[in-house]
Amino acid sequence: MEDILAIAYLGALVALLGILGWLILQQIRKNRRMEMVITNLQPKLQNEKGEPLEHYQLGSIYLRKKLYAKALSEFQRGLKAGGEQIPEIYNAIGFAYFAQNQFDLAIKNYKESVTLQPSYLAAWNNLGNAYESKKLIPQALEAYEQALAIAPDNQIAQRRATALRKRLPN
Repeated sequence: MEDILAIAYLGALVALLGILGWLILQQIRKNRRMEMVITNLQPKLQNEKGEPLEHYQLGSIYLRKKLYAKALSEFQRGLKAGGEQIPEIYNAIGFAYFAQNQFDLAIKNYKESVTLQPSYLAAWNNLGNAYESKKLIPQALEAYEQALAIAPDNQIAQRRATALRKRLPN
């Protein structure tokens, strides 16, 4: 009986180590892919004028790495390179500002994003979140309701709108 218990513990330990090893390898792959994009795009964008989506791609990687100043710089360069009609760039700029607790700038950029593409669900959710962070409950609720008008099954907007409705005076 003790042998079976020892084998079971050993098997569980091996399985746990295997899962952890697999998760670590996945993280390493993800980081290597991001580093490859940086390695390919960064020199190109420093030496020549790039396309707006290249700046967006590089800025997005900087965002994932929490290098907000670099990300904002790339997004601004993307706008100057002709990306002023790309709502994803404004949403990403808003996200970078939001991550730095600069909610007014985040709201400004999220609004620009939804102006360019009124059906941009992520930007509506982000706008609601930014308003909520500023304690602007009616505006936050309106943003979440816009998100629900686009996607009624949006669980984030459903959950946040329900919570905000409870906080509004009747």
